[in-house]
Amino acid sequence: MADRDDLPLLPLIMTAPNGARRTKADHPALPMTIRETVEDARACFAAGAGALHAHVRDTAGAHVLDAGLYRELLSQMRAAVPQMQVQVTTEAVGRYSPEQQRALVRALDPEAVSVAVREMVPDGETQAARGFYEECLNRKCAVQHIVYSDADLERFFDLAETGIIPGQRHQLLFVLGRHAADQQSAPGDLEPFLETLAGRRGALAVDWAVCAFGNRETDCLVEAVRRGGKARIGFENGLRNRDGRIAEDNACRVRDLVLALKAENLIPA
Repeated sequence: MADRDDLPLLPLIMTAPNGARRTKADHPALPMTIRETVEDARACFAAGAGALHAHVRDTAGAHVLDAGLYRELLSQMRAAVPQMQVQVTTEAVGRYSPEQQRALVRALDPEAVSVAVREMVPDGETQAARGFYEECLNRKCAVQHIVYSDADLERFFDLAETGIIPGQRHQLLFVLGRHAADQQSAPGDLEPFLETLAGRRGALAVDWAVCAFGNRETDCLVEAVRRGGKARIGFENGLRNRDGRIAEDNACRVRDLVLALKAENLIPA
């Protein structure tokens, strides 16, 4: 079996420019097409983001797990921003089964993918999930495990300890809150994740990042970096800069975070 030691680490900043739910009705600069997403990613890379968390939409603007659309996006990203990591998503959004999520990854064979633990490994799916995670490990596909609560994180460690999620090096994303109109994440929401991480990680090497919602998205991400983590930022989760104003675009959100990290002496000025 392969090892994860040679898989790339997460960059400090990943941009999540659109997600599965928001549209141009939420912000006119939110990218919906592949061309718009690539142009947005290029601007975010120039602003300081090292990776793209990628969603694709169908012609009606709906989130889809479509291997053909992802291949087109990956091809255009390689041509436009070859230095930027691209992570595809298997987000179910209540539409896709674990098998459909696995089928996307098998058809696409991406370098990186985000997978929610609770979506990929519901009760009764452990054997199918084990085979999927072993395939990803052997193909050297970097899986970022999405956890929405400290209970999800406990479940991740249970699955890792029993070998259902194999390997000694893992990427995690702690989600502070939920996709909801009134969701307002706060830096203190990170604490339960870090307490669980400290108590359960054992010998595992964990590369973790955070995403957050609402007006304090930047503050939450600054706290994550201060505590040794990394950041995912963009219109998927928040539209406002640290000063409370609506950002012009996703690159503006990245610049806002970079300036905040510099002001806290967390990255070089």
